[in-house]
Amino acid sequence: MRRPSTLVEVLLVLALFSCSPWTVWSNTLCQQTNLEEVRPHSVSITEFGAVGDGVTLNTKAFQNAIFYLNSFADKGGAKLFVPAGRWLTGSFDLISHLTLWLDTDAVILGSMNPEDWPVVDPLPSYGRGRELPGGRHRSLIYGHNLTDVIITGNNGTIDGQGSIWWSMFRNKTLDYTRPHLVELMNSTGVLISNLTFLNSPFWTIHPVYCSQVTIQNVAILAPLDSPNTDGIDPDSSDNVCIEDCYISTGDDLIAIKSGWDEYGIAYGRPSTNIIIHRLVGKTQTSAGIAIGSEMSGGVSEVHAEDIQFYDSYTAIRIKTSPGRGGYVRNIYVSNMTLANVDIAIRFTGLYGDHPDDAYDPNALPVIEKITIKDVVGENIKTAGLVEGIEGDNFVNICLSNITLDVTSNYPWNCSYIKGYSDLVLPEACEPLKERIFPEHCSDCYNLPNQLQSSNSQNRAGQTSDDIKS
Repeated sequence: MRRPSTLVEVLLVLALFSCSPWTVWSNTLCQQTNLEEVRPHSVSITEFGAVGDGVTLNTKAFQNAIFYLNSFADKGGAKLFVPAGRWLTGSFDLISHLTLWLDTDAVILGSMNPEDWPVVDPLPSYGRGRELPGGRHRSLIYGHNLTDVIITGNNGTIDGQGSIWWSMFRNKTLDYTRPHLVELMNSTGVLISNLTFLNSPFWTIHPVYCSQVTIQNVAILAPLDSPNTDGIDPDSSDNVCIEDCYISTGDDLIAIKSGWDEYGIAYGRPSTNIIIHRLVGKTQTSAGIAIGSEMSGGVSEVHAEDIQFYDSYTAIRIKTSPGRGGYVRNIYVSNMTLANVDIAIRFTGLYGDHPDDAYDPNALPVIEKITIKDVVGENIKTAGLVEGIEGDNFVNICLSNITLDVTSNYPWNCSYIKGYSDLVLPEACEPLKERIFPEHCSDCYNLPNQLQSSNSQNRAGQTSDDIKS
């Protein structure tokens, strides 16, 4: 990070480290999972008549294989092995205690016939399909009410072949909301790792109403102009770990959600305890990490550290609107490096976009205790576009040790917010100019945590070159 240039700055850094008692954040969610767990029963998809020529439709083979393996669910579980080849399929369901393993050069291809993606009911926290009223197409790989599910391999690939869906979206010929590539619903103990995900029709990986989800060492790719191809969208889920991922898509790289307006409020399941470590990526239309806009069930305890975004539109964004209700609080972003990013920090209080006319415009969201610290950025157009809601200020927004090379003459645009800052260049906007130390340490979420790492690595003494190396 930027080296403090004056004694005053040095004292401020030291003061921030002693603001208040430490809050210990557990990294136990992100302990390395044993990918070599042995399932006592294993079969290959070829044993069920599958043909890996990229032309033969193998939906029945996947369904039959998993139906067979279900008999071993209470006997230690089972493994479905997908060897090298191009395995065309429609949507299929997973089961509990299953490992879906894609070997080197194995590619699961999503069918380009919409009839191979069945239509299912909308999520209760959304009340309708996200794009259209009514149902939605089921994801290519789907599971609900599951326990102990692993989707992994030796860098195999899952390709949604989403171009047909993107064309229908652009041409306004969709009958139902597009499918995700992978969706697990009401499930616990999920691991997704060591794979590449390509060309999702809609959001790529969507754990919804899930607990104990780990996503590690995956690459998620889609054309930068592909519509709504979010990377990873934890939705009304808790205890989620996302680590060591590269994402380049046509929408938000990670979007944390929890339901839409009155349906999300009624369902009332928040997203909480979300850890994001070592994320790299780019998006030319959206944000690296977004919260919302569907956040009506609440989002809290999100920790994102060691982040790199480049050639992107926005780095960090919170999206909400009157009618959403819910809350976003206790958000912590640290050690972020940006290059060629249009907007570093963006909060949007008037996002709009409602499921129907039944939402309550007086259901105002609570946005508070957002900490962003230890950020460097080169060739940034705008440092912050931070817009709350009139009569519903976003409060306790805390910025610390941020240095951005901004090309605009007006680096900050702020309204209906209140917060604090120290060691921020360009200098923060007026509603954020009041210093954190000494009066407002307790108003800022999790700033003292960095004491632990500062003992071994004094970030205040590093240069930006140190961080990027």
